[in-house]
Amino acid sequence: MSAVLILMTAVSACGDREAVDAASPHARQASIDSISTDALQAHLDYLADDAREGRLTGEPGYEAAARYVAGEFERYGLEPGGTEGWFQQVPLQTYLVDTESTTMVAHRDGEDRTLVFREDFSMGGDKVREETSVRAEVVYVGYGVHAPEFGYSDYQGVDVEGKIVAMFSRGPASLPHNELAYYASSRTKYREAVSRGAVGIISLRSRYAAAMYPWERVKESAGTKPGMTWVTLAGDADNFYPEIRGAAYLNEDAAAQMFEGTPTSFEEARDAAEASRPASVSLGYEVTLSRKTTIDRIESPNVIGIVRGTDPELAHEYVVYSGHLDGYGRGVPVNGDDIYNGAYDNAIGISLLLESARVFAENPPRRSVMFIALTGEEKGLLGSDYFAHYPTVPVDSIVANINLDMTLFLFPVADLVAFGAEHSSLKASVERAATAEGFGLTPDPIPQEVIFIRSDQYSFVRQGVPAIYLVTGQQSTDPAIDGAAKVLEFRKEHYHRPSDDLSLPVDWDSAVRFARTNTRIGYDVGDADERPTWNEGDFFGEKFARKP
Repeated sequence: MSAVLILMTAVSACGDREAVDAASPHARQASIDSISTDALQAHLDYLADDAREGRLTGEPGYEAAARYVAGEFERYGLEPGGTEGWFQQVPLQTYLVDTESTTMVAHRDGEDRTLVFREDFSMGGDKVREETSVRAEVVYVGYGVHAPEFGYSDYQGVDVEGKIVAMFSRGPASLPHNELAYYASSRTKYREAVSRGAVGIISLRSRYAAAMYPWERVKESAGTKPGMTWVTLAGDADNFYPEIRGAAYLNEDAAAQMFEGTPTSFEEARDAAEASRPASVSLGYEVTLSRKTTIDRIESPNVIGIVRGTDPELAHEYVVYSGHLDGYGRGVPVNGDDIYNGAYDNAIGISLLLESARVFAENPPRRSVMFIALTGEEKGLLGSDYFAHYPTVPVDSIVANINLDMTLFLFPVADLVAFGAEHSSLKASVERAATAEGFGLTPDPIPQEVIFIRSDQYSFVRQGVPAIYLVTGQQSTDPAIDGAAKVLEFRKEHYHRPSDDLSLPVDWDSAVRFARTNTRIGYDVGDADERPTWNEGDFFGEKFARKP
């Protein structure tokens, strides 16, 4: 007998209305109020401890963290929701570039200029092939964005058939910021470049990227860890473009030299990009890109638990909470510390997810609620993308995704940012929950970072599921504290660094209020008569919504 049928039988035995209303408003509020600093801190202390070694996907520290989450799910009384009990194993292909083999040579006016790996450029491995090489003309294509509905194209007037395209990361600020997020994604850019015949890609650094992420940080990690991609049931590497036979990431000083004597200077190219002005042009010389790659297969689990809903009409539908469990593992030492603990990114997110799971297990809503601690986010949203392609429940039964990732409690927080809320009816749920806990709501304060596509909720969006990614804002309740400055300091000094550890401050009152807000959103969606809907004419709804 199915779990749903068992539930329906039990509900019928005690009366439908009584079962649906089993959790009284007072009991539910008591459960929400039971969210505590002690519980959140205990999870954080375990997950971000040095013993977890940064929770790198596929490594023992991650496996220990996964067992911890599964144990907490079991202790709360959730049902296993994976393919192997609590776990959904994600098959992964790793690819590590042989740093001695990396080659980037510029061929101009009969002369060859060999660039130096780490000093001038960085290069990752190929996802599938053990050896690749390409020599072709270089064409500068701005951001590499083609957005005809907004009257913008970096490909107008240039031919990139058989060419290597050089482009800046992110995208033109003239595009609406959420649509910008779609067009700025590497997946969209690679697909566009390949459709036009490109055979290689050189990534350039904007002034903003250079200020936020100094080349020294690129240099210290280049070639030290393998890239990863998930593997389809057919055994193929996902998101692989065989047409692209070489790729490199160019230091801004080397880029300035590469643009010398061409129709545009590197600084002019930067100026045009910042002004959202297409200025694409052939640079008039060729480049060779070569590399060798070591390829291997591993697996790493998503951890999945389910709280079964109380309403027999709605229990087959799921509100999905997600957060990535993985981190950066061990890496290049900084001040003698080589463990990238990932306390804020994202041990705190999993701590919040666990407390929500405990509350829902005590007082389930009408719909079922699924909790997923995801693997491989730091390697490119791998665990969430795999789950979204191979969900352990029918994808049509997933009504919403609520994602948790790198929520900063560096000061007493006054506001929240709900990435994606404006695209669907989830916005009303977010507003009600935030108001109940005394938070204001603020629009995306850093749209140039295109954060909406950079965490796991985007994997669900691409499968047509309305989603939000809730984080703290930059406003402090203490007028003496500049919240924006605190956030900027974290991003520049601690983000993806060993110093994102348990020594960083946590305003626990803000964390508890945030956890309650996040849980209230799930109740609001889980108890509603209707499932969330995309807004009429919404960009992402039009792109990805499931058709009847």
